[in-house]
Amino acid sequence: MAPKALVRFKDRIREITRRAKGVSIKSTVEELARYMVGWRGYFGFCETPEVLIYLTRWVRLRLRCALWRQWKTTRRRREALLQLGVRTRLATNTAGSGRGPWYLARAKALSLGLSNAYFRSLGLPSLFENC
Repeated sequence: MAPKALVRFKDRIREITRRAKGVSIKSTVEELARYMVGWRGYFGFCETPEVLIYLTRWVRLRLRCALWRQWKTTRRRREALLQLGVRTRLATNTAGSGRGPWYLARAKALSLGLSNAYFRSLGLPSLFENC
């Protein structure tokens, strides 16, 4: 896979997830799914599935980051994490953290609450299923 193609893919995903602030996560995932299915159709038959696994993981991190920004306040973040099934203490500590959204996208609370299965249930496809 050409490095320029990967850069274009990431730029397009950044553009879609950047607009996720005022839009529901469902509509953002639908737009992402259309783009990712087309991209997978073109590049999906590659010899290096590690790249596709990395890109799928990166897209989920972008979505976690977008949701964290969308929740805005500490109170709303804590309540959203509790609704997603995160333990009370972990949700409180994560919601009160002063770290940025990209750092917290990798946090345990968001990985548990916004799991891969959660994004799959919203309709987010995987890039490496066909490899």
